Amino acid sequence: MKKILIVEDDTILNKTLSYNLVSEGYETASAYSCVMARDLLKGCFHLALLDVNLPDGSGLTLCGEIRKRWPETYIIFLTANDRESDMLRGYEAGGADYFTKPFSVAVLCKKISAVFEALEPHTPRHDLYEDGFLRIDFSEQTASLDGTPIDFTPKEYRTLHLFVQNSRLILTKTQMLHKLWDVDGDFVDDHTLTTIISRIRKKIEVDGHKYIKTAYGMGYQWIGEDHAPPS
Repeated sequence: MKKILIVEDDTILNKTLSYNLVSEGYETASAYSCVMARDLLKGCFHLALLDVNLPDGSGLTLCGEIRKRWPETYIIFLTANDRESDMLRGYEAGGADYFTKPFSVAVLCKKISAVFEALEPHTPRHDLYEDGFLRIDFSEQTASLDGTPIDFTPKEYRTLHLFVQNSRLILTKTQMLHKLWDVDGDFVDDHTLTTIISRIRKKIEVDGHKYIKTAYGMGYQWIGEDHAPPS
């Protein structure tokens, strides 16, 4: 059974989270301060929900302590601090995700379920995109255009994979930056993202083929084979 630590000084929210997570089949332990959390951290937890502003300290500091003792613990911050700088400090401290208050408990539970699903070992599968013109083998990190090999950088492969996994959905720049940062392990800014997408377009959008649509004021959309030129 997956064990989840809840560190939140709001008693009602803490108990609500615990009730819902237990209902989902998890084992929970609740703390309302850093001192209580440190006492509970004598054992290992699969995931920790940390409030940032605690009565006797900061959840950011607590995050660092957890990272040193239990590096595999997945950490999600729960906080009313919704400024970009606050979020960046959370990620820099070692957090993997950030929920700003007020938030949907149901959505948080779904997120936790998705996290555990992603962390479970799976049988490797061949991850392939192919439409008769463009072929991308994400498993082998190889690609070709009308049979001619083309090269992508690791960031370009990750960006393409994000597009293909979310085909026809409009991805905002914020969503893409967050996903690429999580996967890549280093910071990707707006300018870098724009450059990556521009390079991808130059490599694959030839002979009338269109793959990436700009949704002005919103983000980007993978349109793929739907907008290939007639044969």
